[in-house]
Amino acid sequence: MSDTQVTGWVGWGWFAGIVLLIAGIFDAVRGFIALLQPDSAYFVVNGNLFLLDVQGWGWWHLIIGALLILVAIALFTGATWARVIAIILAAVSAISQLALLPTQPWWSLTVIALDIFVIYALTVHGKEMKAAREGY
Repeated sequence: MSDTQVTGWVGWGWFAGIVLLIAGIFDAVRGFIALLQPDSAYFVVNGNLFLLDVQGWGWWHLIIGALLILVAIALFTGATWARVIAIILAAVSAISQLALLPTQPWWSLTVIALDIFVIYALTVHGKEMKAAREGY
């Protein structure tokens, strides 16, 4: 028997799982596209030239996307390990968005805000997902 009381706030856990699932699908699709079109990309930002290996970027996004999808599915079952991994991935995502802040400020701030909501949902209300799943 669980000592966790299920409240209406359990929806935050579902929100976190859905956000991670959508992010995983988007990352996987971006990864597939980058792998199917492996040309290098060039960007000029504030007079600086950046060269990006699109194929390496594609593999990274494909692997992260698959991992996010698996963790999101495990979150819906209430797995504790999935909450821990999801919090770590959301924190890494938020920190990595700081590098993109100068080039894509609105997108980066949006992703950082979503990552903070996911971290909040899983740390404060994540235990309720398992209790709700078990019917307590």
